[in-house]
Amino acid sequence: MNEPRLHVVLYQPQIPQNTGNIGRSCVALGAKLWLVKPLGFQVDEKSVRRAGLDYWQHLDWELVEDWRDLLDRMGRRRMWLLTKHASREYTDAAFQPGDALVFGSESDGLPVSIRDEHAANCLRVPMDERVRSLNLSAAMALVAYEARRQMVASGSWA
Repeated sequence: MNEPRLHVVLYQPQIPQNTGNIGRSCVALGAKLWLVKPLGFQVDEKSVRRAGLDYWQHLDWELVEDWRDLLDRMGRRRMWLLTKHASREYTDAAFQPGDALVFGSESDGLPVSIRDEHAANCLRVPMDERVRSLNLSAAMALVAYEARRQMVASGSWA
């Protein structure tokens, strides 16, 4: 399999439908999905089949034990962390092939320690202050397709 153009990381996701929708978007983009334990659901064959995820067999995905395990496996890939606490908007980033987009859990987001570790690469999706957060799969789609748009424009999305 070719190296994925984009990596999507879900840190301790809790809602299987969000992960399913994100997995579908990853297949559409040719992106690799990384799931960082613990998960709030099962991803065994029976659970995937029962959820009707008929595209799951086409998904390039990997389950990792924890954040450090993810970092070890990702190597030197550039990581962009999506958090409502960032001051920089996702449209201000210059995405490149091989980049990773990291999203936190639906209820807790990303831990402060992880955000601090990658402070220069924290991004946010702009939204009205009356809204606490966007749905995880919607936020992922916005950012991932912006990354794709930029790479297509630069000729690096082949």
